[in-house]
Amino acid sequence: MRAAVITFPGSNCDRDLVRGFALAGFETVSVWHKETSLPSGIDVVGLPGGFSYGDYLRCGAIAAQSPICQDVAAHAARGGYVLGICNGFQVLTETGLLPGALMRNAGLKFVCRSVPLEVINRESAFTSGFGSQTEISLPVAHHDGNYRADADTLSQLEAEGRVAFRYASPVNGSDNDIAGILSANGRVLGMMPHPERAVEALHGNQDGAAVFSGLAASFVAA
Repeated sequence: MRAAVITFPGSNCDRDLVRGFALAGFETVSVWHKETSLPSGIDVVGLPGGFSYGDYLRCGAIAAQSPICQDVAAHAARGGYVLGICNGFQVLTETGLLPGALMRNAGLKFVCRSVPLEVINRESAFTSGFGSQTEISLPVAHHDGNYRADADTLSQLEAEGRVAFRYASPVNGSDNDIAGILSANGRVLGMMPHPERAVEALHGNQDGAAVFSGLAASFVAA
């Protein structure tokens, strides 16, 4: 199993994401955003949190134009797995790999704390590791995590079981309290909370480890 973690100017969770994948047994490589192609044999691409290009203009929009993102999109089109966390989720919506947009938080304040989440879909490769667990806690740290989509898109996401995580109580104004969504084939996950910041005992919470271990288990099962 091989994972590639993309680093953009301003990324600050890329090494955390490398660690999360590595603890689950992935051979992990870091890829600079100006590369035009992913290394060979990559199974999963991780787009980390942080503030790519300072998040000055439509968070994730500039990063989505980076050369490597064309190959990330091609990887997803081939059925490859992609995990976008926080700023990475923003990049996924800007590249069109996931629908909707991430807007300024309700109240216009940066939110940085651990929040309770409901695991809505436990059948995807990213969420199967939670088993029967329906409530978890993960840290958030964002100013632009307010997920917005039109009514038809929201209805489709809900009807198709593509809402992966939901805030157990309002956090940032997101439509339907959505914290993470899946692509139609379930192989692209975008989420605002940070599972990579909750994978070891020293983090004080290991709920996030299930995202990586579940994904690893899906490759073993295959």
